[in-house]
Amino acid sequence: MEGVCETKSCTTELKSVEFGNHQNGSLMETGLGNYGCSHYRRRCKIRAPCCNEVFYCRHCHNESKNSPESSPLKQHDIPRHEVEKVICSLCDTEQDVQQYCINCGVCMGKYFCGKCKFFDDDVSKNQYHCVECGICRTGGEENFFHCNKCGCCYSNLMREVHRCIEKAMHHDCPICFEFLFDTMKDVTVLPCGHTMHLGCLREMEEHYRYSCPVCSKSICDMSKLWRKLDKE
Repeated sequence: MEGVCETKSCTTELKSVEFGNHQNGSLMETGLGNYGCSHYRRRCKIRAPCCNEVFYCRHCHNESKNSPESSPLKQHDIPRHEVEKVICSLCDTEQDVQQYCINCGVCMGKYFCGKCKFFDDDVSKNQYHCVECGICRTGGEENFFHCNKCGCCYSNLMREVHRCIEKAMHHDCPICFEFLFDTMKDVTVLPCGHTMHLGCLREMEEHYRYSCPVCSKSICDMSKLWRKLDKE
């Protein structure tokens, strides 16, 4: 699940869950909160199509396969949309990707997106699938809009005021070099339109760095400081 700019970053066709619709409501709660990993609480694991190994989520896979101990030649990310098999955490039945286990009937994720092959029991994140982004994001669809030029979802508060930069989120954070488009961390948009992790921006400010690391423009109104320097 990705968060977008200050921002954090399914339709019926994707079978997005409005939980309570299943004929046995108790299966929505069975095992709830008892399974999953540090990234997501969910009641299933996935079989990675790239290496045929089982992990709780794509982040668990990527952290394992891209760790410093892994051979550089074998490092890779999971192709998330190509996942075809999931394993129920309660009965260990392997099956095609779907929300309810074909064996025990348990709900494997209160939020489910068939397009992203994504499960999450924590629906307080207000997940939604952005068709233009091609991935699921958090924060509630009603609170965000997709900017076609920037190529990502931004808060509605930025609709009329943000500066468009083509594919603004489709690059690494200029500070920590983590890819921004599908990061799980909060991302902020600078006045110049460039993007970076909000945490990285805060760290820059702690070290008295107030210019965009990409274009060197000020990240805030520096007019008072310039006047003070001119006076001195």
